[in-house]
Amino acid sequence: MIRRALRPVLAAVALLLALAPDTAAADPSRTEVQLAREAVATFAGGCFWCMEPPLDAVPGVLSTTSGYMGGHVANPTYKQVTAGRSGHAEVVQVRYDPDQVDYATLLEVFWRNVDPVTPNRQFCDAGHQYRSAIFVHTPEQERLALASKESLERSGRFDRPIVTEILPARTFWPAEDYHQDYYRTNPVRYKFYRWNCGRDARLEELWGPGAD
Repeated sequence: MIRRALRPVLAAVALLLALAPDTAAADPSRTEVQLAREAVATFAGGCFWCMEPPLDAVPGVLSTTSGYMGGHVANPTYKQVTAGRSGHAEVVQVRYDPDQVDYATLLEVFWRNVDPVTPNRQFCDAGHQYRSAIFVHTPEQERLALASKESLERSGRFDRPIVTEILPARTFWPAEDYHQDYYRTNPVRYKFYRWNCGRDARLEELWGPGAD
């Protein structure tokens, strides 16, 4: 009798649950419309640990992911990349909202955080895996990247040619988990590495105080 009496109640509860909005799907921070609007940019500027912080600080950047691009080995490991055996460069892939930040702004942040006149090296890290490069995902990104490079070349700021490559984006391989957000998860080691590598001193020499 009790079970029979509860049936209408249970049916009503089930109906209410079915009609209730899915709160996970309705997360206002990541709606399907917003996801569809996201754009992707990929930059190689030497150690990917050091490229995440300035890009993360840009309003409109949704995420940065350290990884590898431009090589000939599938699913490369950090050991393979840093040994120069895979052909990849260390990169940071940026997901951003183009309604909040444009690609030209990201390019400006990129340039101010690299040494564009030294081939196959960024600061203390030497080798093709530490080349500076802009991997473009669309014809518009290519147009803007080329224009920004030409503008720098015409500026007369540097007494050597700009060697930063502009290349079509290829398969992006995310780096191992312990590399992601390294400046947040290992702040002391990160700061020591950055200082010891002479990155900020060289950036100031190239771009002036507070370059990044």
